[in-house]
Amino acid sequence: MAKYSDIKGFTVQTLSSDPVASRAGGGSWATGGSLNTARSYVVGVGISTAALASNGYTGTEVNNNESYNGTAWTEVAEMNTTRAFGAGAGTYTASIYFGGAPPTTGKTELWNGSAWTEVNDLNDARTSQVGGGTSTAAICVAGSMSPAPSQVQTETWNGSSWTEVADLPNTMLSGTGGGSSTSAIACTGQENPPDSGVQNHSFSWNGSAWSQTANVNTARYQAGGTGYQPGSSNTDMMIFGGGTPSVTAKTEFWDGSSWTEIGDMGTARGQQMAANGTSTDAFAAGGIAPGYSSATEEWTAPATFTKQIQGQLFFNSTANTFKETIIDLGSASWASGGSLNRDALYLMGSTGGGSNSSAIVFGGYDTAARAFTESYDGSSWTELNDMNTARYGGSGRGTATAALATAGTPPQSRTETELWNGTNWTEVNDLNTGRYRGGGAGTSTAALYAGGENPGGGAQTVVEQWDGTSWTEVSEINTGRNGLCGGGSNTDAVVFGGEAGSQSAKTETWDGSSWTEVNDMNTARYRLSSADTAQTFVIAFGGVENPPNSAKTESWNGTSWTERADLATARHAAGGTGTGSSALAVGGEPPSAPDTNATEEWTAPLGNKTITAS
Repeated sequence: MAKYSDIKGFTVQTLSSDPVASRAGGGSWATGGSLNTARSYVVGVGISTAALASNGYTGTEVNNNESYNGTAWTEVAEMNTTRAFGAGAGTYTASIYFGGAPPTTGKTELWNGSAWTEVNDLNDARTSQVGGGTSTAAICVAGSMSPAPSQVQTETWNGSSWTEVADLPNTMLSGTGGGSSTSAIACTGQENPPDSGVQNHSFSWNGSAWSQTANVNTARYQAGGTGYQPGSSNTDMMIFGGGTPSVTAKTEFWDGSSWTEIGDMGTARGQQMAANGTSTDAFAAGGIAPGYSSATEEWTAPATFTKQIQGQLFFNSTANTFKETIIDLGSASWASGGSLNRDALYLMGSTGGGSNSSAIVFGGYDTAARAFTESYDGSSWTELNDMNTARYGGSGRGTATAALATAGTPPQSRTETELWNGTNWTEVNDLNTGRYRGGGAGTSTAALYAGGENPGGGAQTVVEQWDGTSWTEVSEINTGRNGLCGGGSNTDAVVFGGEAGSQSAKTETWDGSSWTEVNDMNTARYRLSSADTAQTFVIAFGGVENPPNSAKTESWNGTSWTERADLATARHAAGGTGTGSSALAVGGEPPSAPDTNATEEWTAPLGNKTITAS
């Protein structure tokens, strides 16, 4: 019998377990020894084999201090001041505990492995703050300062005293995070309770200033987390548990750029358990599950692991299955992102380039046609230089640093084309036929613009091809329509949806010379938005159905459309940008308002899928 390697030229790797996105992604929780005193609002430091759990709440504040050896908890010397709702950092033999209540205090104590010593207080007495660092270099972030609600103040500890430094951009109470006094994360919690509810914001500290990062996937407060352990930073940590407001078992890992859901805890719990460690060796003890808990869980991740790489083939010898690592659209979802600086609809976006953490949108309409340009860094929008011609309903292609804008309204027959170089817009050669609400495909140097509407001819069939310098008319689409979308390249494209008297589900593909009608979308609609990686990998979202706004998302694989996770907010005329696996829906018109500044982020993770014979 011929070998697979002889036929295909390579061998398939045999693995005992599936590849994972990170070392933490291969980790799991296991049951450990129980605390002697069940409680919540307890501060923990250390790792799963050498930990400390201090003070807490059992209906009243308690002064129990327990040490963990990886098997059992042992009561050790108590703190000088009984309290709960504090924060801490360090190891089980050298730690710091600060703040807490009642009453709200700034008291700070150091632990040397056998006894606590009072040292200089925080400048601002507070409770329910975020802490991190070591006993000689710690950070204290936000919290509540009685009688005021949540605050923004940050203080750092140099081993002898606290110093106030830069404020957090948002108020935060009962958040989590950690790191060091020069490299930390503060995330989740509540902004200004009780009115604001639970947040999923995340902020990174570089030693002098805070900046907003990509949001946590699950908004929560009073969660546990790693990052209070010496050596922790703002590029590697986990959070777990917490209230949403119901307790959750979800665990997320931060790699310095994004949050990823990994293995859940065995028991959902909140109200600040004792927790600390690293993304490969951590623990959680106590909390509310519901009811005061004494349970301990230990987190470990494998010393060696196989990392996921898109397209890899492997044989899982444990499951006895042949698998491929692919983008898992079935697990894809939309999440709330940073707000645009203005409410707007009919935005153009750099569709087909960039991602949900690197994108631009331009043009649009609020009370009039606009020339605005804004860029997105994964958490917030920044205003950049304006376009030369204000417009909306045109087409955008390219990336955040190399984009093409063409067509638009008013008037309903714009021909102007502009190129973006990352800093400025430059006018280049016009379209031959002016129109708006057409479908685009390609890049800033090789694009298509298909269909649309103009005053004289209504829904158009005209298609033009851009070669980086000028536009040339090519074969027309089969069905004239406006409010459609497109994807792919200028020689291998797809257009879909739109309106020609009524909403359309028609899909047509382009092979570089002619258009062919193929399988329709599942839901007919117009003024929809899209993002694409290639002609065979497109997502379409939002739009107008018959007649309400749509929240539906569909993916195109080159042959057929499949329904995916809905947008959180139904909308039409939104800006769409990014790729099939990492996209944005920006602005648009939801049912309850004339237009919005809301952003939603689409993320499709890698997944290991079994290959089956058909």
